Amino acid sequence: MKIAFDAKRISHNATGLGNYSRYIINILSNYHPDNQYQLYFPSKGKGKLRAQIPEKQHIKDFYPKGLYSVSFFKSFWRSWNITKDLKQNSPVLFHGLSNEIPFGLKGTGIKSIVTIHDLIFIRYPQFYPWIDRHIYEYKFKKACQKSNRIIAISEMTKRDIISYFHIPEEKIEVIYQGCDKSFKQTVPADKKQEVREKYSLPDKYILYVGSIESRKNLLLVVKALGLLKEKVHLVAVGRQTPYTELVKKHIQELQLEQQVSLLSNIPFDELPAIYQMATIFTYPSLFEGFGIPIIEAIHSGLPVIAAKGSCLEESGGPDSIYVDPHNEHEMCKAIECILANKDLAKEMVIKGKEYVAKFDDKMIAEQIIKVYNKTIASE
Repeated sequence: MKIAFDAKRISHNATGLGNYSRYIINILSNYHPDNQYQLYFPSKGKGKLRAQIPEKQHIKDFYPKGLYSVSFFKSFWRSWNITKDLKQNSPVLFHGLSNEIPFGLKGTGIKSIVTIHDLIFIRYPQFYPWIDRHIYEYKFKKACQKSNRIIAISEMTKRDIISYFHIPEEKIEVIYQGCDKSFKQTVPADKKQEVREKYSLPDKYILYVGSIESRKNLLLVVKALGLLKEKVHLVAVGRQTPYTELVKKHIQELQLEQQVSLLSNIPFDELPAIYQMATIFTYPSLFEGFGIPIIEAIHSGLPVIAAKGSCLEESGGPDSIYVDPHNEHEMCKAIECILANKDLAKEMVIKGKEYVAKFDDKMIAEQIIKVYNKTIASE
């Protein structure tokens, strides 16, 4: 069957929605090569991101033509005029991988599915500009209403879709996401040493991976670091935002300048080494749609400490430790508990790996294809 996808995030987003989009196309094309996968891009984007999906005969790229290839009209094509190209290329299904589907799609007779990642902008409006919140709410809600089925990336997201958009529960399927295979493979010792030297990484360190923004709550770990009896290094990897200045201010006030490394623009192929050389992984985010860095950390052999209050228990499982995202004393106690007990750390890793086996690529691909078939067969 021919399946169409909104592919903008594949070539435009290095993390988050981009990782999800590339992941879905790769597992589907690997395990179900009998289908044709049509990727609709508003523009070429970044070649190195598109290159993360290998060229295959059953994957075809489509771009706007004529007037719609001009920069100003590309977003209009993606939201509206793409339906003309879809009718011409005749897919049986359209999958909006990043919270939206084109307007007018229902009138084409093409069935549709939308993946909703989170509704954080409703739960935490203070983290988003006014105009963005209203655009997101309009687009996401319309996509949920107009699509034939919805894929939620966590049970938490499913509950939010039902609560905020009043969508019937039977319309929503929860399908989790796995992580890139590179995190499941042991990085060679020479590569680790190369990365260690490049970023001056110490022998023991706590790791955080994620944008350095207020919602992600890195400040909690910094404050906990100042409470630890043992001097331990913190390595934070992620895109920096204005919130980073607040984090730096606290680092200075707590005299932790020699214990904290803030790293940005790390090449993707170096991340597995940074994970695998760490001692503990922390993810103190106030709210997430799922929490892929936790899956990456567990596959990398790390005990995980995450925040309570969203869906992180779904990604980390029952054997990770969860703390109040507003209580640095709880975070400090959790870190000290793992550092002082090697047997506990080992058990957390073993049980964590057993838990994340449920995010197997083949299993997830099968779940998605099952939803596709159910959608196509529906009235």
